[in-house]
Amino acid sequence: MTNVIGIDLGGTAIKLGKFTADGNCLNSITVDTPQPATPEAVLLKIVEAIAQVDPNNESIAIGVGTPGPADAKGRIAKVAINLTGWHDVPLADWLEAKTGKPTILANDANCAGLGEAWLGAGRNFQDVILLTLGTGVGGAIILDGKLFVGHQGAAGELGLISLNPDGPICNSGNNGSLEQYTSIGAIRRRTGKEPAELGKLAENGDIQALTFWQEYGMDLGVGLTSLIYVLTPQAVIIGGGVSASFKYFLPSMQAEIEKRVLPTSRLGLQILPAELGNSAGMVGAAKLAFTVIS
Repeated sequence: MTNVIGIDLGGTAIKLGKFTADGNCLNSITVDTPQPATPEAVLLKIVEAIAQVDPNNESIAIGVGTPGPADAKGRIAKVAINLTGWHDVPLADWLEAKTGKPTILANDANCAGLGEAWLGAGRNFQDVILLTLGTGVGGAIILDGKLFVGHQGAAGELGLISLNPDGPICNSGNNGSLEQYTSIGAIRRRTGKEPAELGKLAENGDIQALTFWQEYGMDLGVGLTSLIYVLTPQAVIIGGGVSASFKYFLPSMQAEIEKRVLPTSRLGLQILPAELGNSAGMVGAAKLAFTVIS
């Protein structure tokens, strides 16, 4: 039985799972990310954890999701947000040298998209956009069942598209990006409250909270309009921490898309909440691993 290892490398935790080709998880563990998270310390921790999750050395490939862009060939972690000293780290080569298994890397949001497309909310579709609403706003594009990474591996930065040219400045240098209206930080700035708090208030019928989520959905709908016209996906999947309030912003988001997008570009389009939660990145990394042996 062919199996691979999927790894989700985060700033505080590293999740590893051993998966079969049909998506069955045979074993999984979560270990703390070493602090400081230097490339060498993280490599050693991953190698130790692989030995734990695959004690009989049965797996034949490794996929890794990293918190930042990887190069187009999936060999180098270019930069890793929240990890110390990560610049052009040849993590795939290092892991191959330590384990003898072919290894491939991708951005963690791309892995989450692959995971949802394989075993989650996107499993019945070939063309999918995933939008993750969290500390930042990330994304992934799956076209014809395959992850689209574009030139230099940098495609899918969906949160950085323009929403309002005169809006708040974004780290990317793009004023008024979608992220500046829909991330957790943007929600705090707009309301002075946490997304979970606004979700609870909405549940209790608080008019201000319900109004906020309605406006939030409109902003998301406008942002998604651009993406839908360009990519015409079968499904848009919404993940990340803010998606806990999906039901409160879905109606206005859908209404905005229906108002702005021609029926021919959104025929049969489904907008769905993500299903895999925190395991999406690990699942997608495993799916990625199967691409290096197929």
